[in-house]
Amino acid sequence: MKLSIERAALLRSLNHVQSVVERRNTIPILANVLLKADDGMLTLTTTDMDLEINESVAADVSSDGTTTAPAHTLHDIVRKLPDGSDVELELNAEGTQMTVKAGRSQFKLSCLPTEDFPQIGAGDLPSSIAVPAADLRALIDRTRFAMSTEETRYYLNGIYFHPADQEGVAVLRAVATDGHRLARFEMPLPDGAADMPSVIIPRKTIGELRKLIDEAADTIQIELSEAKIRFVFDHIVLTSKLIDGTFPDYQRVIPEGNDKIVEVDPKLFTSAIDRVSTISDGKSRAVKVALNGKQMTISASSAESGSATEELEVNGEIDIEIGFNAKYLLDITSQIEGEGCRLTLADPASPTIIQDNSDPSSLYVIMPLRV
Repeated sequence: MKLSIERAALLRSLNHVQSVVERRNTIPILANVLLKADDGMLTLTTTDMDLEINESVAADVSSDGTTTAPAHTLHDIVRKLPDGSDVELELNAEGTQMTVKAGRSQFKLSCLPTEDFPQIGAGDLPSSIAVPAADLRALIDRTRFAMSTEETRYYLNGIYFHPADQEGVAVLRAVATDGHRLARFEMPLPDGAADMPSVIIPRKTIGELRKLIDEAADTIQIELSEAKIRFVFDHIVLTSKLIDGTFPDYQRVIPEGNDKIVEVDPKLFTSAIDRVSTISDGKSRAVKVALNGKQMTISASSAESGSATEELEVNGEIDIEIGFNAKYLLDITSQIEGEGCRLTLADPASPTIIQDNSDPSSLYVIMPLRV
């Protein structure tokens, strides 16, 4: 294998694929990137056995071949090379060492056999849909903050992605919850998605996918089965195993009997929560929201720091005091891009629904705190 490639192109591809590789690996081959030079292209592949990223980039290939090299080391080398340089990669005859050259710099990297490199991205996935990149970005951004990080409830460690019916309209819905808050976002159901399986996409996959979307073309092809999902961009293929578990019946968490409605400016509301929570206890991050007629008072107190209050004008005539975790509340209110934010409450012990007045496609539920 011998090739030459522009540093910027190689670095961009390595940036995409190396983040899948875990820093601490008990299986040596998983620390490596699979490099395949063929027909004027260099293809880079990394995996952690659950997630695989495969990216192709144009290169001046003088000799075809494949090898594996330490992913993070190769990335660090290329990152530190001068801008505008051309990088030469050459594998020795034994296939045990790859030379990296640029200008007067030369590095020799140990290589492992390509036969040891696991392939999780192979195989056909029966369901296939095309989703606009902007819609997929919104599905992720509006829900991922609510994913759980508790390993005991592993089935909550991702986004539940499934077809649903919203008042007679077929939608593609994304839902995430950690038991403290729930985020739901939906878009019109793409062609061919009616029979797609309901799947839970893992948290790490969501993170890697989100990084790639900004550089994607207008449309992303999604292929999936009961066990795997694949996202196909222009020159990148991301394949992931799915979470093998049952997502809870989230509809039961969304309250239907809440009858107290108040509307507030989301930007003012978010800023006020952020300021007042500076004083709140570090562990619970509790803030109290007191509604009295046309006025909302947000307050927090801490035995160590003191107390804080801020008042806001609201639309609505209700009297209630309810406590929330400020971080959870901020995660939700920061998603609201419209001019109006609607809170639908029942009592201080029941979940509250938060919605963007101008965007019926999103809905958030937050559990109260005792304050």
